[in-house]
Amino acid sequence: MPTATTFVPFRVGLSPDRLTMRLYLDDDIASGLLVQSLRQAGHDVRTPTESGLAGREDHVHFRRAIQEDRAILSRNYQDFEDLHLLIIDAQGHHPGVLLVRRDNDPRRNMKPADIVRALRNLEKAGVGIADQCLTLNQWR
Repeated sequence: MPTATTFVPFRVGLSPDRLTMRLYLDDDIASGLLVQSLRQAGHDVRTPTESGLAGREDHVHFRRAIQEDRAILSRNYQDFEDLHLLIIDAQGHHPGVLLVRRDNDPRRNMKPADIVRALRNLEKAGVGIADQCLTLNQWR
C-alpha cells in the first residue's frame, strides 16, 4: 500500500507547464461525456466499468481509487465525506476526494465542461488534494 509520500494525484502532462490528474470516477458521475471531456483535457481517468466494479458500494470504489493512486470524483458527497473522515481519523491517507454537489436549481448543476474547468482552476491554484475532501463547485 502506498504511503502518504507516494501519492501523486497530479502528474506532468504532455507539456512541462501542464498538470493533469489521475482520477477514479464514482458510478454516479461516470457519464460518457464527462469521461471524454476529462480525457480530452489530458486527465488520466478510470471508471467503475473499466475496473469491473460497476454498481458496487462506495467503499469498494474508494478502495480501488486508493490502490490505483487516484483521487476519487463523485456527486455522492455525504458518503465520500464520511469515508474521508474515517480514513483521516484512523491516521490513514488517500489521494483525495473531489465532490460535485447538486444545486437546488438543476439548471445550475455542474456540467462536464464546468467540472473540467474547476479541475483546471484547482490545479492552477496549486491546491494539494492528497488527504483532502474538496468540493469542486466553488472552483468553477
